[in-house]
Amino acid sequence: MKRFFTLCCLTFTLLLLITSCTPNLNSNNGGNIIVASKDFTEQDILGELLAQQIEATTNLKVARRPRLGGSFVCHSAITAGKIDAYIEYTGTAFTAILKQKTVNDPKEVYERLKQAYSQQFKLEVMPSLGFENTFAMIVRGEDAKRYNIQTLSEATQYTPQWRGGFGYEFLEREDGFPGLAKTYNLRFAKSPQIMDLGLIYRALIQKQVDMVAGNSTDGQISRLGLVVLKDDKHYFPPYETVPIVRQEILKKYPELKTAIASLAGKISADEMRQLNYLVEGELRDIKDVVQEFRKLKGLK
Repeated sequence: MKRFFTLCCLTFTLLLLITSCTPNLNSNNGGNIIVASKDFTEQDILGELLAQQIEATTNLKVARRPRLGGSFVCHSAITAGKIDAYIEYTGTAFTAILKQKTVNDPKEVYERLKQAYSQQFKLEVMPSLGFENTFAMIVRGEDAKRYNIQTLSEATQYTPQWRGGFGYEFLEREDGFPGLAKTYNLRFAKSPQIMDLGLIYRALIQKQVDMVAGNSTDGQISRLGLVVLKDDKHYFPPYETVPIVRQEILKKYPELKTAIASLAGKISADEMRQLNYLVEGELRDIKDVVQEFRKLKGLK
């Protein structure tokens, strides 16, 4: 009953968020293109990168919508024509949005996603930015050393005494905790705690929880001495980073496709991890970090 009540509250909050965003999204504040991002640091960076690249290579003006919400909020906004583009992860779109069973071949996932998004939503799935950001099951470095664990399979003998802390999406998604728990027979001392993604590492370090689900490119992993447990049963699908753009806006502004395509293959996982660290660890301004990265990569 408690879990049902929590789910209802979160669903209601999600609906309120979509509704409350609508007035802002209907007004692009003079921008030709509305670029949104999800609600975590990496998405802030990638949304700004997309916006800067468009403005630097075209005469178009970009209206930015950072921290719009999670995958479902962004998808609802773009299919409703409230935003024009955002960055998505192929595995997320394939399993959470399209409700497809997990496929481990990155090329197959991309091609099927591209076709389905075009046919069902009139959305263009652009080429990958060059890196994958997969779910990462993370523990404290001291625990990994104490128990001599490197993989999820090895960790399952200790998790019945541990506490888990996960984001709402991870607990509910097809490619999230339910399937992971089944694949590894993963059990905790009590039901995992639903946590804000911005708080999971603090909770882990402060020993409020013992395992969290983060992202493989999170800058805080190495900074805090944390350990990513290997997904030795290959449960998680590929999560390549791809721009999602409304086909209607690409037809209206043909130069937009060239601008976005120029980012294809330009970011490695290590580079993304470093960008995340500059923002989260060194508290650098996102616009400055992106400008420096574009200059370093020779992006005009």
